[in-house]
Amino acid sequence: MIQVRYFARLRDQLGSPGEEMNEFPPTIGELAERLAARGGNWAEALGGTVLMAINQEMVGPDAPLKDGDEVAFLPPVTGG
Repeated sequence: MIQVRYFARLRDQLGSPGEEMNEFPPTIGELAERLAARGGNWAEALGGTVLMAINQEMVGPDAPLKDGDEVAFLPPVTGG
């Protein structure tokens, strides 16, 4: 099982701070694609550019997932 967390704007768009998943793909990028494939708000929130982290470490889309991981999706940071 993995813990999936949604932060900031993503949490608001999806109406959820996160979820647990017993079945998950081998990489975080594939997880993002699978979640976006839910359509609607999911496609809008996760279908574009998002930052990804596993166990509080920023990773790229090819990072492998394993049982017990905490996964986080965050919107891109903008300056101002």
